[in-house]
Amino acid sequence: MSVTQRRGRRIMMTGAERDAYLAGQRTCRVATVSAEGRPHISALWFVWDGTSLWLYSLTRSLRWAHLRQNPGIAVVVDDGVEYGELRGVELSGQAEFVGEVPRTGEEHAELDSPERLFAAKYFDMDTLPHDSRHAWIRLTPKAVTSWDFRKLTSP
Repeated sequence: MSVTQRRGRRIMMTGAERDAYLAGQRTCRVATVSAEGRPHISALWFVWDGTSLWLYSLTRSLRWAHLRQNPGIAVVVDDGVEYGELRGVELSGQAEFVGEVPRTGEEHAELDSPERLFAAKYFDMDTLPHDSRHAWIRLTPKAVTSWDFRKLTSP
């Protein structure tokens, strides 16, 4: 993962700040592009494991269809109302499909951690219930940009 943020270094999050922020946020926006070049942005729940962003997506969604045609993906997680409160992270790279499609709960060691994190974050459970409509997408970002405008008011 590269962090090549030239402008805005003053407001850039540290690695620890970024990890804590991504762990605490619930919704991201996922940008995809069809093979014909049509963009699509959609909201989705996610988990961050410190290295990769894991998206549990409907397999019959436009997002899924786009990623099957073109695995390029960008994701934004942000919040804040007033200008001085704005903060967020943008991650981009190539989507990877992990596990069976759709996910039925077969043993898959790579999914143990994201499923445990996801179940705890969104359902307050130890294990993730599978509905045979969703499957996992992993984004191990090639580029990451972050901002925390609250740092502008700090001494």
